[in-house]
Amino acid sequence: MNNSTYSTKSNGTLVLSATGIKPWSFQLVMVFAAVILPAVAHLSGAPVRWLLPMHWPIVLAALVYGWRGGLTVGALAPATNYLLTGYPLLVKALPMTFELAVYGLVIGWLREVKGWNSLAAVATGLVAGRILFLCIILLTGANEVPFKEYLIVAMVPGLVAAVLQVGVLPMLSGVLTKGK
Repeated sequence: MNNSTYSTKSNGTLVLSATGIKPWSFQLVMVFAAVILPAVAHLSGAPVRWLLPMHWPIVLAALVYGWRGGLTVGALAPATNYLLTGYPLLVKALPMTFELAVYGLVIGWLREVKGWNSLAAVATGLVAGRILFLCIILLTGANEVPFKEYLIVAMVPGLVAAVLQVGVLPMLSGVLTKGK
């Protein structure tokens, strides 16, 4: 196995190298997926707060390309989305940027450096990102309603997406990295 292509731990954890034309192309596609998926969800009337469509590509990038790929996609997605569509609104773009960057960083780091299994890494990364998001929202006063209400309105629906991400994305990343 060529270490310039793969990052492995002795326990068999595998993420692909985050550098090179193919990885950068994949990461760019994930940034644009983080723009297109929310736009399609909004246009179709899908329950965006239940699906959290911008979050999926970041988690996938972290699982496939480790912390570098996850952090890159997570940090770029909200700004790119805002520049192209005007969303998320600036008041939410900053907390989302940190949230998604933490998703990518934590999930990718736990997989690549610590050798955690995908499910535990995704679950832990999602919790870490959401906690940081809530802290920033609270510190900046960006919640439109009292904080207790905000927790229910903004966080409870996202649990559906989190459960789906923990269940689906590790399998998809396994397909993308298998045999590489």
